Amino acid sequence: MAHYRASESKREQFRRYLEKAGVLDSLTNVLVALYEEPDKPNNALDFLKHHLGVAGAEPGDTEALRLELTELQQKWDLLMEENKDLRNRLLQYEPAPEDGAAE
Repeated sequence: MAHYRASESKREQFRRYLEKAGVLDSLTNVLVALYEEPDKPNNALDFLKHHLGVAGAEPGDTEALRLELTELQQKWDLLMEENKDLRNRLLQYEPAPEDGAAE
């Protein structure tokens, strides 16, 4: 009987932990959304993952996005350098605006 109570105590601690972390509320909300869905999805697990936010990008998608990010950062750096160069060249032909003047 003592083993049963220890197991029940652990179970109750775990339940409180899940409740405190908001897991029970999140699961309840997603399950209610699934229940109220008029057209039930073919794959309930995918529905749960999607609504819980765990259906992240595929590894291939992640790698492609990282590559695109790197390319865009390099392009941004080049454009900023070009912008700086063009501003410097423009200053050679035009005086800098005075402090009170609107641009």
